[in-house]
Formats: sequence, C-alpha cells, structure tokens
Amino acid sequence: MKSNAETILEAIEDLHNQEQIVTRETLSQLTGLKLSIIDDRLSHLVDSGQIIRVQRGVFIPAPKHRPSRIMSKMVLPDGTVKIEIGDDQILTLTPREARNLGNLMVAEAMQYANIEMGHHMAILQSEVSGQVRKLSKQVGDLLDVGKQGELL
Repeated sequence: MKSNAETILEAIEDLHNQEQIVTRETLSQLTGLKLSIIDDRLSHLVDSGQIIRVQRGVFIPAPKHRPSRIMSKMVLPDGTVKIEIGDDQILTLTPREARNLGNLMVAEAMQYANIEMGHHMAILQSEVSGQVRKLSKQVGDLLDVGKQGELL
C-alpha cells in the first residue's frame, strides 16, 4: 500500500506530464484526500526536494537525473582528444572539435569554478572566524588581567 506522500507525488507527476496545473485542490479531487493531508504532504515533499513550489499553490515535480558517470579525457600526441564517459561512450575529437566543445562548455566550467571557490571561501571563513574568536578571548583575558592589576 502506498503512503499518502507517494500517492500525491505520483498524482503530481501524472498531472505535470499531461501539462496540467497542479494545485492542492486538483490533488484533493484526484486522490480523494482531505486538503489538510494534502497540505501536510506537499510541505513534506517540498522540504525533501521531491517537488518544487513554482508559485503559491502551484507545484511541479523536481527534475530527476540519473547518477553521474565517471569521465576521463586523454590528449593524444597529434592533438586528438578522447573523452570517455562511463563504460560505453567514447568521443574522439579533432583539436578544433575539442576547442569548440570547450567553448560550448565554458558556462559549466565557470559554474564549477564558482562552486569550488565558494567551498574554499567557506573553509577559509570558518578558519578566520575561529582565529577571531580565539583572539577575542585572549584580548578579553588580557583586559581582565589589566583590570585586576589596577585594583591592586
């Protein structure tokens, strides 16, 4: 037996595939579930990333991608480039085709670089914050020692 969330998710996917607008009222009519149950399960499905709220009261299923495959690139002595994707896809590109493919993929390369920079900045920010906390504590301790010296 399917859970209410599974029933609602399937209904959302079916309606979306039929290019229908998915609302809580439509889901209630289609599934026979009460609006309070629909609302609760919609919140759960949004929070778990299985559906997307495109505007108030309108939902679509979240896009699903297959797992990423292993990729490798090999440059041969004559400039030919071989790109292997997974176990069964091999692209053999001339140097010009490789440059053109690189040009087509520049946006993804920039996005990758920005994501990596964000990760490095988060690590750096965490380290700096730790050092600032440590220095603040040391300054506080020195001020406390100074105040005690004034009292003596």
